[in-house]
Amino acid sequence: MGRIAMISLHTSPLDQPGTGDAGGMNVYVIELAKQLARRDIGVDIFTRATSSSLPPIVEASDNVLVRHVHAGPFEGLTKGELPGQLCTFAREVMRAEAMHLPGHYDAIHSHYWLSGQVGALARDRWGVPLVHSMHTMAKVKNAALAEGDTPEPSARLIGEEQVVEAADMLIANTDDEARQLIDLYDAEPARVDVVHPGVDLGLFTPGPRKDARRRLGLPVDADVLLFAGRIQPLKAPDVLLKAVAVLLHEDPSLRDRLVVPVVGGPSGSGLEHPEALADLADDLGLDGVVQFVPPVDQAELAEWCRAATLVAVPSYNESFGLVAVEAQATGTPVVAAAVGGLPTVVRNGHSGLLVDTHEPRDWAHALRQVIDDPGYRDALSAGALEQARQFSWERTADRTLDAYRRAVEMMRDEVTVGG
Repeated sequence: MGRIAMISLHTSPLDQPGTGDAGGMNVYVIELAKQLARRDIGVDIFTRATSSSLPPIVEASDNVLVRHVHAGPFEGLTKGELPGQLCTFAREVMRAEAMHLPGHYDAIHSHYWLSGQVGALARDRWGVPLVHSMHTMAKVKNAALAEGDTPEPSARLIGEEQVVEAADMLIANTDDEARQLIDLYDAEPARVDVVHPGVDLGLFTPGPRKDARRRLGLPVDADVLLFAGRIQPLKAPDVLLKAVAVLLHEDPSLRDRLVVPVVGGPSGSGLEHPEALADLADDLGLDGVVQFVPPVDQAELAEWCRAATLVAVPSYNESFGLVAVEAQATGTPVVAAAVGGLPTVVRNGHSGLLVDTHEPRDWAHALRQVIDDPGYRDALSAGALEQARQFSWERTADRTLDAYRRAVEMMRDEVTVGG
């Protein structure tokens, strides 16, 4: 492998995770690209330009280039409107490749279905294999919608089916996602590979909790229940707030020691009512308990995780749940919904707790198990560190490279049979 074309159309790996459409996928793309570059593989990441001030090419790190493609208006386009710009985006990607000799790229790795549509066209034009990562799937999301959330449109379902059919290899984050690709999208099992995402174990490290709290301006003796992620119904931060309200109703004395930071910004359908979560906090009487914090970079997120007593991940669906791994890497237990990839990430009773429902009382019970028992919390903390060591970007890159090589072989066999 000499050079890979990565396509991340709808969100740039340079964007700040935690707001808009930027999240775990952004981290995934840039961290994987950096790891591939350390193996002497060049990576070009094609993404849509969202500002006229963006340079055409940004060197994100040695041998990793982010290429800003002009496709449609720079601002104001929602993700739902992006399919109308696929032709323009694809044309510009083709033009960039045409500036080089044939064979400039050895493989294409597309992320999310919109990118997969472009990747399928590039595959046929360049004669190189397409490897695709779904990250989220419409059929899965629609089966587990949060109350008041909007179903994914049929155009996305059809588009995902087309990408699954076109891809030489599909990379699933977990065994559960692999089964969904096979059962819901009729993917050929031989063309599905499971590669867990990783965590930066040099950045997300354990450290003195009190020191982290002092640096963040948090009370050193508080019970800090952290939510970190995009504020939208799918991520279910409201479940955490309602659970905290139950805790305070059951034991009003907890008000003196509970702090609930919500780190992130509105995203997706949450943009329709950006103040909804703050209004809910007021309605629940959580003033002085909930703190809203704008999105932070990875280094500061690690600090928030160190400072937390636990990290709550109450999502209705997660293909993996990167923040859960990041929290565990700092030695902080996770209380998570038992959905999607989270049971792969969190070992129930060992590195955290999995909750089978989204009922506030069930969540309040799980939270209380952690905050009321220091010995149990310490045991979970040790288990969290052990669990996180299973996930590294180095291992992710090695397994992804294997998938690339398998895709090359599969395409070569197809050409041989077809000839």
